[in-house]
Amino acid sequence: MNPQAKLIFATSLILGTSITISSNHWIMAWAGLEINTLAILPLIAQSHHPRAIEAATKYFLTQAAASALMLFSSMTNAWYTGQWDITQFTHPTSCLILTSAIAMKLGLVPFHFWFPEVLQGSPLTTGLLLSTVMKFPPMTLFYMTSHSLNPTLLTCMAISSAALGGWMGLNQTQIRKILAFSSIAHLGWMAIIITYNPKLTLLNFYLYTLMTTTAFLTLNTIKATKLSTLMTTWTKAPSLNAMLLLILLSLAGLPPLTGFIPKWLIIQELTKQSMAPAATMISLLSLLGLFFYLRLAYCATITLPPHTTNHMKQWHTNKPTNTSIAILATVSTLLLPISPMIATII
Repeated sequence: MNPQAKLIFATSLILGTSITISSNHWIMAWAGLEINTLAILPLIAQSHHPRAIEAATKYFLTQAAASALMLFSSMTNAWYTGQWDITQFTHPTSCLILTSAIAMKLGLVPFHFWFPEVLQGSPLTTGLLLSTVMKFPPMTLFYMTSHSLNPTLLTCMAISSAALGGWMGLNQTQIRKILAFSSIAHLGWMAIIITYNPKLTLLNFYLYTLMTTTAFLTLNTIKATKLSTLMTTWTKAPSLNAMLLLILLSLAGLPPLTGFIPKWLIIQELTKQSMAPAATMISLLSLLGLFFYLRLAYCATITLPPHTTNHMKQWHTNKPTNTSIAILATVSTLLLPISPMIATII
């Protein structure tokens, strides 16, 4: 792709995200989301492969439907209350429609069907944007309207997301699809706590973004897109593959890694809110995710192919991406000791 075109699309993504997260008016928030959608479409379809074109079409249709629903819910709310302010969202029917619209934008169950397909048809770098940057504006809208959302509906959607994200990731061999189902399961953890402690949802999202960025950049560096190719990548960069093991276990939420912080705080908050059964259920469902993360880690670091390649091992590389991966990998595995400080901030 033309570098100037890439620059325009990247600038549009930053602009769309900034407009949505800084707006108070529903029309401005909607406009920012539309700019974002139009900017990411060429990045999905840039390879001109039929699967990429299919992914771009699916993404456009679902996002357009979600945007239309969001606009409809805000207009209904304005019709009844006379308020276009995002924080003054009080009409119950509008709240239900908005929850559905944002769930469709994010890929929460039962509106999750588009996400694995779109991620599978996109390059790894675009997949990273779809999993992190593109989820930030809808998440901020969830945050701003959290006081008026229906807790029962969100809890049901959250537990369904954790269950389906775990179950459907079990038999996948494509790494991008595994990461898509992992994202759906993580969204379940964010959605369950949004009405009780919205700041915890944002903390979970930030840490998830950090760990997913590291995973995607690592996989992009070693050029692995399916489990069979992941088995032969340990000879390219052994130290990077060893770090991938820790990053995947951190994504699974195992102590003493960074990924344990949001799970620990969310379970604590749910028990405070007398929701121990929901906390137990979502904790048990996270074991499904742990299984496919272990499977990825096993393929990346523990399995050796029968015929090892004889090229030089890249222990030291001076690429700038490797520096950023090193910093991100350190942060996405070693933040647990400062969790008391994080807990006091939120």
